Amino acid sequence: MPQVMNDKLVIAISSRALFNLDDSHQVYESEGLQAFSQYQVEREDQPLEPGEAFPLVNKLLRLNEHLSEDSRVEVVLLSRNTADTGLRVFNSIQHYELDISRAAFCGGESPWRYINAFGCKLFLSNEAEDVRHALECGVAAATLVSRKGGESGSEQLRFAFDGDAVLFSDEAERVYKQEGLEAFTASEKAAARQPLAGGPFKPFLSALHSLQQAFPPTEAPIRTALVTARSAPAHERVIRTLRAWNIRIDESIFLGGLNKTDFLRAYQADVFFDDQETHCDSASEHIATGHVPHGVANS
Repeated sequence: MPQVMNDKLVIAISSRALFNLDDSHQVYESEGLQAFSQYQVEREDQPLEPGEAFPLVNKLLRLNEHLSEDSRVEVVLLSRNTADTGLRVFNSIQHYELDISRAAFCGGESPWRYINAFGCKLFLSNEAEDVRHALECGVAAATLVSRKGGESGSEQLRFAFDGDAVLFSDEAERVYKQEGLEAFTASEKAAARQPLAGGPFKPFLSALHSLQQAFPPTEAPIRTALVTARSAPAHERVIRTLRAWNIRIDESIFLGGLNKTDFLRAYQADVFFDDQETHCDSASEHIATGHVPHGVANS
């Protein structure tokens, strides 16, 4: 069997994020495992409806139309189902012609244990506990909290990231939480030339940057944006940090505390990652949104 290629961008997705399993999950919650298993087996030839992450996964897989064989994007399914009850999920994958061939069906156990074995750079799930474990393993991970997912009007795959505690460490955010805005601004101004440490999504942003390098900047099928509550003068440290990392980010939006949702819609984000639940709740009605349970805001 061929081995997983370490230079591929591998993304793990839970079955409940990829497909709408609300009905069967309700059966599980109200009637138990046996009724759930019977429900799934009886309907295994009925394709599941797309879930909130389906449009994002579809766009991710379409990137392979632009990439060489050794730098492709791969999506791996991680599921708490057994293979028996998970057959409906794989039948649905085939129905929608998604190029997903690798999976782990864990029979009620958490699937996060296999994230590093598959070489994943990102894990998306509806299970917050699994996401926390993935973050502890050093993998970028987010709990999908959006009401529904939808493709943006752009042909590009557009990622939007918060800064502190997502792309960057939470060192600056800790100052803000403990001492207030004035102390945060003074601290960031004084440390403007000291790069921030990386946050949980730095490796994933770096992997996206590597894919972008295969294309002229105006033709890349991936676009990235930093959407942060920071404003001047706290912007300088962010700019210099990305420069020190040698990572290009296409758009940087410094909002100074303004609501992020309208800007994310104007950017036509396919997915947005933030550590603050209030920001996620606001964006989740309109954009596929991942809460990153990391940093001082989630202590």
